[in-house]
Amino acid sequence: MLLRMSTLFVRTLREDPADAEVASHRLLVRAGYIRRAAPGIYTWLPLGLRVLAKVEAVVREEMTAAGAQEVHFPALLPKEPYEATGRWSEYGPNIFRLKDRKGGDYLLAPTHEEMFTLLVKDLYSSYKDLPLTLFQVQTKYRDEARPRAGLMRGREFVMKDAYSFDVDDAGLEVSYQAQRDAYERIFTRLGLEYVICAATSGAMGGSRSEEFLAPMAIGEDTFVRSAGGYAANVEAVTTVVPDDVPYDDAPQAHVEDTPGTPTIDSLVAHANVAFPRPDRAWTAADTLKNVVVALVQPSGERELLVVGLPGDREVDMKRLEAAVAPAEVETAGDADFAAHPELVRGYIGPSVLGPNGPEGSVRYLLDPRVVSGTRWITGADETGRHVVDLVAGRDFTADGTVEAAEVRAGDEAPDGSGPLELARGIEIGHIFALGRKYAAALGLTVLDQNGKAQVVTMGSYGVGVTRVLAALAEVNHDDKGLAWPANVAPAHVHVVATGKDEAVFAAAESIAETLSSRGIEVLYDDRPKVSPGVKFADAELLGVPLVVVVGRGLAEGVVEVRPRVGGTAEQVAVAEAADRVAELVDELV
Repeated sequence: MLLRMSTLFVRTLREDPADAEVASHRLLVRAGYIRRAAPGIYTWLPLGLRVLAKVEAVVREEMTAAGAQEVHFPALLPKEPYEATGRWSEYGPNIFRLKDRKGGDYLLAPTHEEMFTLLVKDLYSSYKDLPLTLFQVQTKYRDEARPRAGLMRGREFVMKDAYSFDVDDAGLEVSYQAQRDAYERIFTRLGLEYVICAATSGAMGGSRSEEFLAPMAIGEDTFVRSAGGYAANVEAVTTVVPDDVPYDDAPQAHVEDTPGTPTIDSLVAHANVAFPRPDRAWTAADTLKNVVVALVQPSGERELLVVGLPGDREVDMKRLEAAVAPAEVETAGDADFAAHPELVRGYIGPSVLGPNGPEGSVRYLLDPRVVSGTRWITGADETGRHVVDLVAGRDFTADGTVEAAEVRAGDEAPDGSGPLELARGIEIGHIFALGRKYAAALGLTVLDQNGKAQVVTMGSYGVGVTRVLAALAEVNHDDKGLAWPANVAPAHVHVVATGKDEAVFAAAESIAETLSSRGIEVLYDDRPKVSPGVKFADAELLGVPLVVVVGRGLAEGVVEVRPRVGGTAEQVAVAEAADRVAELVDELV
């Protein structure tokens, strides 16, 4: 296959696009792989489509090797299946909804669990038909409130989604592991570093969920890992809960004036002077901070919630949203406080919350560290006053606990495998043990060996194909441009003819044609009136792994062969150039 720069539909840019935040976004646009059509929506140009097709090919090969069969669903879907599973409302504003000319409700598919389930229900009815795994590579749509980072978080994107169907949980475990293994092969073949992290299931539901994260500083996901092998998305980390504390000898709670203490630090300093503890100094971890948030349900209903946690921690809104999904979380505003005058800003205490307050009090959830017997300084529900020695379990309770506090480096791993370290990553894959949620909602059953109807158990397995491409660009570039791995690059070799001598173009043409005839993908810069400097800059920007320069050296009978990054340039005789380049391509692919 031979591509010629003189006719290729591409225009490279010397300046970064104004809206580009990350390297992959900047370079994919500048190199002419994609163009912005609207926020979070991109047009794919010929070079970009070639890379995308190669990523998809790896995914398809490994899905097929794992026993999955490919299908393809429409992106425009009817409302009814999503209404049956509750997701028409649960997705809230995150999906694109539309009506046809007859007033029927439709959506642009954010994911296809319902459709896969109904397809299998339509065609299969016996345990003998299972196990079954189906997959598709398809465009998805989500109405992201803040699309960003180019292909990293778009409103239209390509995803591979697969679904397994089994008679029982034992079968699901086998199917789940087969897909997990396939994902490891996919990302290994693509050359992407990955970490498998425990994750929350969110709107998908199910009993088990794992993310494949590509570690990189620009990633939107925070994950943790320990030296002992624990790894989890920060949203799925559970707190190591301390033991209850005896409080028989704890002093009685007492309310104190605390003037001039607008911060936790100033409150602690005041407490250690005004009412010191006999056993040790008060710390920020001894203060009980009560944070007011508003939960907005997909229906639009708004409910206040107060989260109580140690004062040395902050509420992590992503962790809280994972805990209260499908509700979204907002900071409580002036109108919320006006509707609840018992909530005194800066001085909120448990006495007016949850089971401690009157009927209808704002719901109150505590961090798991607030165990029975622990002693706290917290708000006294009066401006300028705090209550001291308030004992959990004796003086107040809550409606329950919630995992919403920030996770910090050094926290103990839930499995006891050591302290946690924090890192950032991009989610490139996610697998779920869905169980029977969708099958039960949509009536997918099969007859077992005894002729009894059994609800099928399902798994769901997604790879963000366009996000994987962006991740590859993010980790394979330098300050000059992209530097693709050979197995996903738009071509294997970039032949550059420099100068005006016809002999140079003839030799370059011959090398390019010879390589192409051998099945090597060649991008040939045959532009006659473009300077060598521009051609070299484009070769560096486009990122093809091998560059062959035909120019001044031709007078001595040689051409230059050099890798896009690393390695050493070689001077190769013209007659041997095609053979030498073919050897190098074989080593790379």
